[in-house]
Amino acid sequence: MELKYMKNDKTGEEMYTGKHSSGLEVYIIPKKDYSNTFAVFGTKYGSVDSEFIVPGEKEKTVVPDGIAHYLEHKMFDQPDGSNVFDKFSRYGGNANAFTSFNITAYLFSATSNVEKNLETLMDYVQSPYFTEESVEKEQGIIGQEIRMYDDSGSWKLFFNFLECLYHNYPVKKNIAGTVESISHITADYLYKCYNTFYNLSNMAIVVAGNVDAAKISNVIEKGVKKNEPFSEEIKKIYPDEPNTVAKHFVSENLSVATPLFMAGFKDTDTGFGGSKLLKKYIEVKILLRMIFGRSSRLYQDLYESGLINNSFSFDHTIQPDYGYSTISGESKNPKAVYDAIINEVESMHKNGLSKSDFERIKKVVWGEYIRNQNSVDDYACDFLQFKFMDIDYFNFYDVYKDVTFDDVTKRFEEHFIKEKAALSVINPV
Repeated sequence: MELKYMKNDKTGEEMYTGKHSSGLEVYIIPKKDYSNTFAVFGTKYGSVDSEFIVPGEKEKTVVPDGIAHYLEHKMFDQPDGSNVFDKFSRYGGNANAFTSFNITAYLFSATSNVEKNLETLMDYVQSPYFTEESVEKEQGIIGQEIRMYDDSGSWKLFFNFLECLYHNYPVKKNIAGTVESISHITADYLYKCYNTFYNLSNMAIVVAGNVDAAKISNVIEKGVKKNEPFSEEIKKIYPDEPNTVAKHFVSENLSVATPLFMAGFKDTDTGFGGSKLLKKYIEVKILLRMIFGRSSRLYQDLYESGLINNSFSFDHTIQPDYGYSTISGESKNPKAVYDAIINEVESMHKNGLSKSDFERIKKVVWGEYIRNQNSVDDYACDFLQFKFMDIDYFNFYDVYKDVTFDDVTKRFEEHFIKEKAALSVINPV
């Protein structure tokens, strides 16, 4: 596997990239002054991908909700009955995995024996082993996990919010599925999903830390098991989604000490990835800080009036097919916070944005990107997720520098409008 060397002149960061004959994309980011190394091996497959057409087939496959998360759990089972975590512990590695709406990732961090840990990671992610007995046993374990989520105030707050935003799009469904949906998962379903989405041409691996690129590349090349790359993309099937929100408000009572709120705006400018998507992401990040940051008028008013506390935060989620902004925290009066948000947004539509605020906060966003590179795990995970959206996160500055005040103003007028807003509240029982 031939490696290509890249250097970012703005940050001084270095990266080696390569593509194995199996289709696996490899990214190695050496950081010589770091003691820790982090590796993440991921597939472009998440909880929203329950309907698809396998390359070479004509009929669509429909699988139960929650199967991507279920498959992640089952990947730790080994044919010889051994425990993958014991193998990592033997080499001083700390391993984990996660499933999100759009990706599944397996990872480890280590300060020594990096190559041995990487061999272990490569081996078990390419060694599926499912039996009907083990699948049935896992249903009880994951069923308990789902019930735990149902009792979590922050979890319910988030998914109730997504239920407000989306009519049909599966991002509103619990990543783990439901107790009912996982009861229909079989070993055959798991192998079908594994053989489709864990084809190495649908995967990538990122290694960041104190490593030698040539040695890491050699481990990866030796660790690749026989895999025929797909000659065409997996066709994922999603339902049509209106631009409107499903509803503007939802509340629920759970065992929380203080009312929780999550407000936000549905992103309807979708259907693209790459640099255009990254530019939108940067524009919204700037806007969120301009409107809701700690130096903003709205934040000061809400904080001084006692309506919010230090839990107040905001974020923006992007994908080619959907997106949303969130503003969340604790408040004795969530409805008053929501009304203040809507009033501030409408006032800014009437009076315009501050160009000086834009210029100041744009620099803050660049600073956040630089700080993110100081954490090998955060940077590697972000890099992988952006890569699966065809975004070159390594050369973030190339897109960032072209974001103008007019761009941000136009994005504000399209995204931050009352008709696309919703509020989710969790009240104490």
